[in-house]
Amino acid sequence: MPYLLEMKNITKAFGAVKAIDNVSLRLNAGEVVSLCGENGSGKSTLMKVLCGIYPHGSFEGEIIFAGEPLQASHIRDTERKGIAIIHQELALVKHLTVLENIFLGTEMSRYGVLDYDTMTLRCEKLLAQVSLAISPDTRVGDLGLGQQQLVEIAKALNKQVRLLILDEPTASLTEQETAVLLNIIRDLQNHGIACIYISHKLNEVKAISDTICVIRDGQHIGTRDASGMSEGDIITMMVGRELTALYPNEPHECGDEILRVEHLTAWHPVNRHIKRVNDVSFSLRRGEILGVAGLVGAGRTEAVQCLFGVWRGRWEGKIFIDGQPVEINNCQQAIANGIAMVPEDRKKDGIVPVMAVGKNITLAALDDFTGPLSSLNDAAEQHCILQSIQRLKVKTATPELAIGRLSGGNQQKAILARCLLLNPQILILDEPTRGIDIGAKYEIYKLINQLVKQGIAVIVISSELPEVLGLSDRVLVMHEGKLKANLINHGLTQEQVMEAALRSERHVEEQPL
Repeated sequence: MPYLLEMKNITKAFGAVKAIDNVSLRLNAGEVVSLCGENGSGKSTLMKVLCGIYPHGSFEGEIIFAGEPLQASHIRDTERKGIAIIHQELALVKHLTVLENIFLGTEMSRYGVLDYDTMTLRCEKLLAQVSLAISPDTRVGDLGLGQQQLVEIAKALNKQVRLLILDEPTASLTEQETAVLLNIIRDLQNHGIACIYISHKLNEVKAISDTICVIRDGQHIGTRDASGMSEGDIITMMVGRELTALYPNEPHECGDEILRVEHLTAWHPVNRHIKRVNDVSFSLRRGEILGVAGLVGAGRTEAVQCLFGVWRGRWEGKIFIDGQPVEINNCQQAIANGIAMVPEDRKKDGIVPVMAVGKNITLAALDDFTGPLSSLNDAAEQHCILQSIQRLKVKTATPELAIGRLSGGNQQKAILARCLLLNPQILILDEPTRGIDIGAKYEIYKLINQLVKQGIAVIVISSELPEVLGLSDRVLVMHEGKLKANLINHGLTQEQVMEAALRSERHVEEQPL
């Protein structure tokens, strides 16, 4: 039986740099192939070749789909063939309804007039197929990320998809939403729809895949049966070496209290009757890693946005640094008080995509390179940029390359480099490794440990409990805006953290100063 897809000896170069070099991939109808590799390994480039974003003639090699040569000049050509891709940044129009998004560009009409009755019936069937119990008239912007992801899949099914490509589909989903998504993929398999699944969450890769294909530095390392591979095997193929311990187990000498927060309360920016953070108090010590855990919507991000002066709604509470009360109403005041922050959404709040990598790094510290006549010392700035790129191992062809063209992991390293130029005393990391590969995660973990050894206090917010437990000296557990537990991390388990989040009373195990 012929393969549904064969990509043979694909090579794609940008100038003298080969993003992918002689890579081959094939899969059958109803098969799930997971594509694994570090950020910058060539996964996205290979998928853009397959989808026609990089048109036929701009790369070397051959693509056979459903037994016929695929020579696409545009993504519409591959969509007509039944190939659909769902990117990590969802391509939905938030102010339109679910129905309008699903039929955008494929509207149904009768006698020259849009046939809403037929489209509504079709939309209801598609939503039922992806187990989404909502009205077709629901505005997409009112849905959660997990529901929006399912709308994207329904949109793909409406185009008679035969091959579905999912790029980091669960990066922003809860465990429950992830389980729903994986079940839908299994159902699509049963209907003969093939899937290429791209994820850094290896437990998902193992759970959903028939085969696993690993790419490293643009080259095909190997394709194996998923049932015969452990997570350690996948990591070794991805990074080219064995990682015996993902989280560096290094003791931290915590010093005196540097930050104290008392009775922090923040209200929803629009509905001012809703408290997103409700009377939260905690402290932080020099050289300490303080993890913040909790389910999505627990108020973690809202709390640190107040500390950094970027919360869009009203908030109140007291902030003390080195025992002295401080006022923080904007990020400039936060930086002046020694606080730096890596935001949760790097695309939206962390980078200027069209600006050069180097300029993104120095963006918050331009005063350091400005002379008495407000002239920029280009030589000093370039020297600093090169040092930062080398220190954080940012992979970029040149510092002048637009940062939007880098992989997610390298964008995150550039944002970290910017924060470190501010010489912070307190570093807030909100989802620091979301959508980042195993190798880049390990490098960021090592950097965090180096910073705390220098006396910098670090707050880490993560939806991945193993990450919180693997890094933190102490863990704050939040639920529905309230601080439910303050736990010393001596052998803490995921079960203990989740129990603390969901119990009715507050539990405190303060580490003595």
